[in-house]
Amino acid sequence: MLPDSPFDNPLLPHDRWMRQALDQARAAFDEGEVPVGCVIVLGESIIGLGQNQRETLNDPTAHAEIIAITQAAQTLESWRLLDCTLYVTLEPCPMCAGAIVQARIPRVVYGTADPKGGACHTLFQITEDSRLNHQAAVLGGVLQEECRGILQEFFQVQRSLGKK
Repeated sequence: MLPDSPFDNPLLPHDRWMRQALDQARAAFDEGEVPVGCVIVLGESIIGLGQNQRETLNDPTAHAEIIAITQAAQTLESWRLLDCTLYVTLEPCPMCAGAIVQARIPRVVYGTADPKGGACHTLFQITEDSRLNHQAAVLGGVLQEECRGILQEFFQVQRSLGKK
């Protein structure tokens, strides 16, 4: 019997995978990037991981989710990321939510909401929009305090340096 929700499955240890995404966020922090991290999981394996690299690559599309999606697609040798779960420390933006839909990722778990750009729950509901050809179930608030805390710390440091 299938669970009522894709998140009712006890085989999905959300905290475990979100901690892996937080490791990616910390690596971004250490590089002077906005600390957002992402991992994509299939079964019990990480098949894609990413951290923000917009400053490093001078690329406005180098968000953690985009990098992880590209890596996962290369790992599977398919652009369809069926049966995968994407874990990200910050609610995806419209670009990343669109990429999630295009990649056919069925489950998204995020840490903290993004009041200025969230496109899964906060400002838009792109991943759950029935007008699109694919939807993803979304769960927010996993390790929320830790995910929010690393962002707050980063921006406090940046402000103290007269940046951002």
